[in-house]
Amino acid sequence: MLAQLRPEFPDVTISKIRFLEAEGLISPARTEAGYRQFGEVDVARLRYVLAAQRDRYLPLKVIREQLAAAERPARPLTAVPQPPLRLGLSREELAEHAGVDADLLADLEQYGLVAADSAGRYDPDAVRIAATAGALAEFGIEARHLRAFRAAADREVGLLAQIVTPLRLHRDPATRARAEEVLSELVSLTASLHTLLVKAGLRAPVGG
Repeated sequence: MLAQLRPEFPDVTISKIRFLEAEGLISPARTEAGYRQFGEVDVARLRYVLAAQRDRYLPLKVIREQLAAAERPARPLTAVPQPPLRLGLSREELAEHAGVDADLLADLEQYGLVAADSAGRYDPDAVRIAATAGALAEFGIEARHLRAFRAAADREVGLLAQIVTPLRLHRDPATRARAEEVLSELVSLTASLHTLLVKAGLRAPVGG
């Protein structure tokens, strides 16, 4: 499975695939021993999900809805091709790509969710953050509510940097090259843990 996906999605990991399975985006068959078996349909769904996240920055809720619609007759699982984003976007380009208005973008900057560089330009990560914040806003979650996510992310950066930085500074080129793979795996694992903890907390009885 990874060998098929990584030429197109080099950052995909086993943990990422398991996370998408836990979120109900894919449902691979299982052997009697419990091993996952991925068929052509599973590969197609994974490609669709990964492309939608990478190229269109869609939240999982929207992707899940699109997959459900795609399962109806006569609609293939083909992600809409999108041009790759270049570095150094203007404020107007950021808002356009992310699908957010100027007021939400101003709030995101105020609360430290996105920031321009010294030249006043924004990178593709800012688009992803703004697009996700825009999707959350549809549920009534405002930019000011996301400050806790910013603070938590900063703490996580400090923790993961302790693991990844020594690899990046290692004398061995192979070890330095492995740093990004380790980082991708750690980010996937921490995102999965966060999701599981939130779900567990929401399942807990009120006042328990």
